[in-house]
Amino acid sequence: MSTPDLPWLASIGRQTLAIEPTPLQKMERLSAEIGGPEIWIKRDDCTGLATGGNKTRKLEYLLADALTRGADTIITYGAVQSNHARQTAAACAQLGLNCHLLLSRRVNWPHPSYLNQGNVLLDRLFGAQLHVCDLDQVDGTRDALLEQLKQEGRSAYEIPAGGSNPIGALGYVRCMAELARQADALGVQLGQIVHASASAGTQSGLVFGANALGLETHIMGVNVFHPSPETLRNRVQHIIRGLCERHPQAGVNAEVPIDINHAYLGEAYGIPSAEGLAAIHLAARMEGILLDPVYSGKAFAALIDQVNLGNFNEHSAIVFIHTGGHASLGAYADAFADPEPA
Repeated sequence: MSTPDLPWLASIGRQTLAIEPTPLQKMERLSAEIGGPEIWIKRDDCTGLATGGNKTRKLEYLLADALTRGADTIITYGAVQSNHARQTAAACAQLGLNCHLLLSRRVNWPHPSYLNQGNVLLDRLFGAQLHVCDLDQVDGTRDALLEQLKQEGRSAYEIPAGGSNPIGALGYVRCMAELARQADALGVQLGQIVHASASAGTQSGLVFGANALGLETHIMGVNVFHPSPETLRNRVQHIIRGLCERHPQAGVNAEVPIDINHAYLGEAYGIPSAEGLAAIHLAARMEGILLDPVYSGKAFAALIDQVNLGNFNEHSAIVFIHTGGHASLGAYADAFADPEPA
């Protein structure tokens, strides 16, 4: 699929992994239930690779770069239930690359299913080699692994957590162009976009893409990871600056506004919130759509609350970017043991 509205992007190497375009659907019943602007959902949970998710778009550019550099082994990072790690493992299986996942025990979720079900199970099915360690052991584990691979004569390519750097963010520059075409065809106003933001690649790509396209679109990233929202803001800004340096032909100002909403993180990253669980139940019962308790559930809870507060009343429609993650639901089965949230 070409991007005639961003011709410079079409010339950049990309390894096709995603099924695209992903659907843009109106949430009919849920919109009527909540009231306020129409709610539309961009189904990036349907990218197709290993149950889908937003990391697939980033991996298209990252793995193209890895292959160009002659890599035969991929190393990447994440929490134990990393959606990015799962999609990387699947992509490596598809492309015949060795895959090493450095997974840190950074989430205090003490149930056995967390270490064995969900994404971890899928990582193993895809043949990835898992290196599970405490957070303070990641650097040492990485150094030992790189030395081992060097001794084996491997050519390793490292992908940052979440696939979030100026290369990976191109996946969401491309997504923004895709979404703009769909919204135009469906007559949907792209005034407000909401999505989960953590490793910063999705938000930086969307913001850069919207500005490159000249769209007057407000993009709210719901912080689901960082104790301080300024950390996330700085990471988004850093990636946007990298995109500007690499792609000056896009004509984007590196100091574009960045909106981070920090009100819905809950107790901590990876710990389900009551509001997020309620949003998961609502989306499932009203629309048959699965969200997850770490990313999309908290972001959708933010959308619902912002509608209820009247903060989106100036818009006729809100677009929710579903970044995927439902593969982890089995690992969080204990979060759903209590009665459905009110």
